Amino acid sequence: MGKLTVLALRAVLVALFAGSLVVQAVMVPLLAVDLRDPDVELVAYQRTSLIVILVLGFVAVEVVLVCVWQLVRMVGRGTVFSYGAFRYVHVVIAAIVAAAVLLLALAVVLAPGEAVPPGMVLLICGAAVAVLGVALVVVVLRMLLAQAVARDVEAAQLRSELDEVI
Repeated sequence: MGKLTVLALRAVLVALFAGSLVVQAVMVPLLAVDLRDPDVELVAYQRTSLIVILVLGFVAVEVVLVCVWQLVRMVGRGTVFSYGAFRYVHVVIAAIVAAAVLLLALAVVLAPGEAVPPGMVLLICGAAVAVLGVALVVVVLRMLLAQAVARDVEAAQLRSELDEVI
């Protein structure tokens, strides 16, 4: 990966992380105030659950961003094809699955009552399935990383054997 690509990716990661913090600090409290409006047809537990799920969703996104930052740092140092990278990949997979579970929880919270149409609940469930699909893609990429690490270890062993022969 070129230096310009790494720099651009880091800029995007910083912008996304800062944006998620702004949303958590400003927009979520404003949403909480708006949900107290008597015209909103949500029950108290639905309002609270909605805010908690939203905040936890942003935390999951932030965890993914931090792990990707660490993986990009490893790419810059040339150490991404090592067993240390698996720690970050596993956390990314767990955070993506957590986000999917949060979407399903959101669908469950919004399903009862008349405030949200059933089609919207179905769309949220579809989004949860799509997020689980992203987790599966990352699992496949993890398998590719495992193969690359195994090849790197094998190449190092062959080099050391060749050095002994020479």
